Amino acid sequence: MRNALGLMLASVLAAVVIAAGGWFYYSSRADQGAPKTIAARAADPLPAQAKLAAKDDVATTAAIAAKPAVMAQAAAPAPAPAPVQPKQACANPNALGVSRVVEIDTTGGPGFGFDHFKQFDFLTEKEVVLTFDDGPWPVNTPNVLKALADECTKGLFFSVGKHATYHPEILRQVLAQGHTVGTHTWSHVNLNKKGMTEQQAKEEIEKGFSAVRLALGAPPAPFFRFPQLQHPPAMVTYLGTRDIAMFSTDLDSFDFKASKPEKIVETVMTKVNKLGKGIILMHDFQKHTAEALPALLAQLKAGGFKVVQMKAKAPVATLAEYDAEVVKDAKLPTVSARPVSSVVQTVAN
Repeated sequence: MRNALGLMLASVLAAVVIAAGGWFYYSSRADQGAPKTIAARAADPLPAQAKLAAKDDVATTAAIAAKPAVMAQAAAPAPAPAPVQPKQACANPNALGVSRVVEIDTTGGPGFGFDHFKQFDFLTEKEVVLTFDDGPWPVNTPNVLKALADECTKGLFFSVGKHATYHPEILRQVLAQGHTVGTHTWSHVNLNKKGMTEQQAKEEIEKGFSAVRLALGAPPAPFFRFPQLQHPPAMVTYLGTRDIAMFSTDLDSFDFKASKPEKIVETVMTKVNKLGKGIILMHDFQKHTAEALPALLAQLKAGGFKVVQMKAKAPVATLAEYDAEVVKDAKLPTVSARPVSSVVQTVAN
């Protein structure tokens, strides 16, 4: 009897020990997987992955982020992504190029070009700015763009508003190729002519900006050049209130008077060699300018001249009333936002 009772007590004791050990084991495993308290997480050192991310290292972060994608591809291969187009390098090892880019804060309407404005002398010896007026225009503007692209250099284009509405696709090419786009009034009228009221002059300026904005699909630079370099004092003051920079020139190519492209090259090189630097006025509207440009750029490079590109710190803010007026004057059709596939479908071949 005593032996039976002892055996029973030993069995109970063994069961208790086993149960306690199991509870301790499973309890400790659960604690490892359970969320830590805020205090416990604060006391823990950063995990290795977080330390890598904290370095703000782009390559490391990209490598970490890429791991799940690699695992997913192993499970179920995904379509290959579209190839990333590399940045196009200049194909011409002897190109004129761009020596530097300057950013212009147009607050208060600064003026550039010593023919009329003598305050901001920012070009150093042998530096030039290439500017083109009156475009965009078929054939001529694209030929100017090609000549600039062949030399991997940049210009500043002052577009006429009406021309921008005629040929928006050409003006978009100008912007897409990295050039700076300003304006040159709505219709290229002389703002200093007899009978021109201040309100009419303002409309010419503002509609020019609105038209170029419409053509580009984005606001242009707050850069403006007066037609025929005529600067009515009231409009100079007005542009100052609009924070729009004004451009005259340091040397005029007089390309609109030239009977052949060689004359343009001769005129520009004679003047720039005499001045030593400057803002050059040309016209992408003119056929002979496009024809002269390859030889002119080659001579500028041979003469040790370097091109400076001018950009604006911020785009212009067009005025809504003139935006609406340009749409009305241009007689633009209502544009549908529907995708082509929802409008045009092939029903038979």
